[in-house]
Amino acid sequence: MTSAPAPRTTFRPCIDLHSGQVKQIVGGSLNDQDESLLKTNFVSSEPPSYYAKLYKDDNLSGAHVIKLGPGNDEAARECLRTWPDGLQVGGGITLDNAQTWIDAGAAKVIVTSYLFPAAKFSLERLKALSHAVGKDRLVVDVSCRRRGSEWIVAMDKWQTMTDMKVNKESLDVLAEYCSEFLVHAADVEGLCKGIDQDLVKALGEWTTIPTTYAGGANALSDLELVHRLSDGKVDLTYGSALDVFGGKTVKFDDCVAWNKNVGQQ
Repeated sequence: MTSAPAPRTTFRPCIDLHSGQVKQIVGGSLNDQDESLLKTNFVSSEPPSYYAKLYKDDNLSGAHVIKLGPGNDEAARECLRTWPDGLQVGGGITLDNAQTWIDAGAAKVIVTSYLFPAAKFSLERLKALSHAVGKDRLVVDVSCRRRGSEWIVAMDKWQTMTDMKVNKESLDVLAEYCSEFLVHAADVEGLCKGIDQDLVKALGEWTTIPTTYAGGANALSDLELVHRLSDGKVDLTYGSALDVFGGKTVKFDDCVAWNKNVGQQ
């Protein structure tokens, strides 16, 4: 009996939507109270469907479409029409609308804030959502901010700290009811100054299900770095560093080639 191949870190693409446009934003700058604090690295002249088609053409499965605030529903639907059952959708997902997004063509829905009423984790909400759409269709976003030697889940576009620490115990609870984790390191998101290596290493030790990390990646070599730190258990998303988002240090075609070389396409 042959053993399963060792996991390999792969490139997972994203489409971040803000006010109906594809943008790359410094994660820590999102603020509902003061829009002037928003720091934007890139605003695309292309429609959202351009990126959905780009990923579809290269069969880059597991791409996540994140709606950062209101005014993004139609842009997200445009992506889903371009690649039905090929993209994951997050941002404002609740028990009431999750199935609607699945029906609209989302392969999976991504949830954070709904699971934390009044910033406190609700296992009941997680169970209900998992039951409604199916564990295999649910991704839990455990995006977080660093506080000392710990990471705390942040919600509402990373503005509000919750009562959940990111650790093995919390991830084990969540993994009972979802099929993937998405982890934005909000403190380094959009800065292109390097990944949170401690977090990636910890995720590799803690996670038992597919996990995608986003935040700070600025070189193609970060794919190898994440692979080494996580023993191949964590995948990597590039944002502002990627040439298709105006970046200068990472070529999209090189990321596609990486995935082909590790046998993920």
